[in-house]
Amino acid sequence: MDLLSRKATCNSHGQDSSYFLGWEEYEKNPHDVVKNPHGIIQMGLAENQLCFDLLESWLIQNPDAASFKRDGQSIFRELALFQDYNGLSSFKKALADFMSENRQNRVSFDSKNLVLTAGATSANETLMFCLANPGDAFLLPTPYYPGFDRDLKWRTGVEIVPIQCSSRNGFCITKLALEEAYEQAKKLNLNVKGVLITNPSNPLGTTTTQTELNILFEFISKNKNIHLVSDEIYSGTAFSSSEFISVMEILKTNQLENTDVFKRVHIVYSLSKDLGLPGFRVGAIYSNDKDVISAATKMSSFGLVSSQTQYLLSSLLSDKKFTKNYLRENQRRLNNRQRMLVTGLEAIGIGCLKSNAGLFCWVDMRHLLSSKTFEAEMDLWKKIVYEVKLNISPGSSCHCKEPGWFRVCFANMSEETLKLAMKRLKKFVDNGTLSRSCQVGESQSLKSSRKKTTTTVSNWVFRLSFHDRDTEER
Repeated sequence: MDLLSRKATCNSHGQDSSYFLGWEEYEKNPHDVVKNPHGIIQMGLAENQLCFDLLESWLIQNPDAASFKRDGQSIFRELALFQDYNGLSSFKKALADFMSENRQNRVSFDSKNLVLTAGATSANETLMFCLANPGDAFLLPTPYYPGFDRDLKWRTGVEIVPIQCSSRNGFCITKLALEEAYEQAKKLNLNVKGVLITNPSNPLGTTTTQTELNILFEFISKNKNIHLVSDEIYSGTAFSSSEFISVMEILKTNQLENTDVFKRVHIVYSLSKDLGLPGFRVGAIYSNDKDVISAATKMSSFGLVSSQTQYLLSSLLSDKKFTKNYLRENQRRLNNRQRMLVTGLEAIGIGCLKSNAGLFCWVDMRHLLSSKTFEAEMDLWKKIVYEVKLNISPGSSCHCKEPGWFRVCFANMSEETLKLAMKRLKKFVDNGTLSRSCQVGESQSLKSSRKKTTTTVSNWVFRLSFHDRDTEER
């Protein structure tokens, strides 16, 4: 008899991805300006640390919120006792209003349609439990956030089928790619229950276009049993609010409120990226389907947001003067920092996908590969981690079908650290350029002697979820 369950011992968590392995290497040797100046610089973590001064200033000016007081009187006991898992009504209203403000009030959100969760990870998993059965599938455009292999599949038993997007059109979703993914799922005898997108995209750093959104809505309108989940946790990071279009806006402008589509569109949101508060573990599901809200609320008891956190953030988000200034300043600082990274990379001869949002850039290092293979991508990634001492995320960890792309984060460090990272990378690229011509002959010889790798990114996706499961789990 096995000591642990199949779930505990299965290999479908995705922890062996290079995305997580890079973090492990960083934690062994983290860069510190004073204590460890030659350590690994963390550029694989999408944290927003650019506006902490604004948040800290607000806390100083509003001591009652941080010390759990209301009108000067302590409410510590009230917050310390058991709270209804529906959440504090004051916080849910403040969060719904903030989501509307994030979208320039082009749409409004009803707090009754919100379910609070312990971060976006919990929100995405809860939605999978609500919308799909084990063995059902969701379609995801590639490249996508590596953590989805864990968040969407590991405990739910849901499969991911990639919508293969290409650099030829900036990795945009096309009608053909969407239909091909749907047909691929049918060939694998998978019942497709939905499409999930991140808008703005992680890892691309781009907002989903009107054309792409129209393609998605046409698809779910034609297929009556398919949901659309839009992970919009980076909505406040769009450098210009007008460039971000929420799925809620499509429902409104296309007058779909009174159609069956209305109940099949759901949003995931969080304060981890827009406010830079991942440690607070605040996420939310927004749905127009009362049954989804009811089921998700019951499930939320496994991952609640503390009452203390809700009280503090309800005070902060209710301060409209603060939120207006914060959103504007956050966008400005992110835009400036992104330009700093892009300019630094261009000076080295490295390009990026044109982006307009997010905490990272999708960086093109295909010309630095020894060959157009994922094996060569991993070789380059290891050199960058161990020799250059920068932790970046290889495109294969994001299921990109083209080797040589990397996600590089820019908002979780100081300007000085970013400059140091560019200095290190420049030295590596310059040295590689000088020696590359001398290594061509040796490289060709090595390539001819190597056994060709036929494993595709698409196969790896299914290895993590489908083939590694015991028969009873499929």
